[in-house]
Amino acid sequence: MVPIRVEAGGVEAPEPVTLAEMRLYLRLDPDDASEDALVASLIAAARASLEAETWRLLKPARFRVVLAAWPRDRRIALPLSPLVGIVRLGLAGPNGAVEALESGLLRLGPDPVEAPCLAVDAAAPEPGGRTILIEVAAGYGGDGPALPEPLRLAILRLAAARYEHRGDEADPPDPAGLAAPFRRLRL
Repeated sequence: MVPIRVEAGGVEAPEPVTLAEMRLYLRLDPDDASEDALVASLIAAARASLEAETWRLLKPARFRVVLAAWPRDRRIALPLSPLVGIVRLGLAGPNGAVEALESGLLRLGPDPVEAPCLAVDAAAPEPGGRTILIEVAAGYGGDGPALPEPLRLAILRLAAARYEHRGDEADPPDPAGLAAPFRRLRL
């Protein structure tokens, strides 16, 4: 098995629930922005909790996949769901120079949501001591599929519960319960 390293990269995307939507959901006074930083951090924390529970990316992001060689079975399984597309493909030499390759040498696997993977074309050149660099886009929103409404509502509910009960409870409501219908299974 070929070791695969996946690194986050690229520009930070906005949260799937805006501060304005969350403020409206919480029924906050429109003229009082004193807790906006707290509310924004609760949105991010709720999204992160649900991402951990579902094994899905709830906002768009880019990732760099680094390989020393192509896998024998020509499939690169990735922990990035939903997998949206291949942005760049190249081979990096020991001096740091990157030779760009046609992104058509890779294609998304048959199910980019439930079994995200890349299929490597037989014509892909062997790296020959160079490092394979693949940049992919993943996540709901942006160029990917729309965030399912139940997950958007789960972000609102979880952030609202944390806002209303700050200091009262450990973590209401249960992120696992909210995310259960969307959780990706691992074999």
